[in-house]
Amino acid sequence: MTAAATVRLAFDGSGIDGSLFTSVTDFARDTKWLNAPMEVWTNLGLGVFAVLMVMGWWSARRRGTEAMTVALAAPVAVVTAFAAAEVVKKIVGEVRPCRSMPHAYLVDSCPAPSDYAFPSGHSTVAAATVAALFLLDRRLSAIAAVFALVEGFTRVYVGAHYPHDVLGSAVLALPVAYLTSLALRRWTAPLIAALSRGALRPLLTAEPGVATQPAR
Repeated sequence: MTAAATVRLAFDGSGIDGSLFTSVTDFARDTKWLNAPMEVWTNLGLGVFAVLMVMGWWSARRRGTEAMTVALAAPVAVVTAFAAAEVVKKIVGEVRPCRSMPHAYLVDSCPAPSDYAFPSGHSTVAAATVAALFLLDRRLSAIAAVFALVEGFTRVYVGAHYPHDVLGSAVLALPVAYLTSLALRRWTAPLIAALSRGALRPLLTAEPGVATQPAR
């Protein structure tokens, strides 16, 4: 099947919130001075979520086995949510706005026809981090939530996704990441406790004598 045929058979999401999409991209047209920073942030900004998870791990070293288990579960939960999003992408097969609305102002380059739009992978990572950190540290989760909103906006601003792609990412990622973290906290805590007494102790717990606190 040719690429053109694939596009014709795929789902066109412009009828859902195409007008809202163009409102944002029109704003991008009017703020061309912001285009380059937004395009850089929309990709490199994902590093912020990795940093927040590292901060959660470092804090968990002083808070006991349960907190460390949740900290180590966070990246697994994010990857699980991302994998689920990729499956949904293939099932829905929504073409990118650059193909269904080619006359809109687009900052980002148009990806291959097989790179579908719904849900947004970037926003999935962002929302999943919020949920994964919620069981570990509510403050870090709140910070992640702010950056997740920014990330979601940038995906629409650069023309890579419709607003419903971003919203759908959150609807998918939040429960998947949360439940994954919850399950891993229950199932892998004994393993983390055992590893904390071995060679990996410096990575999993602070020095002896440091008081531990329950995970928040």
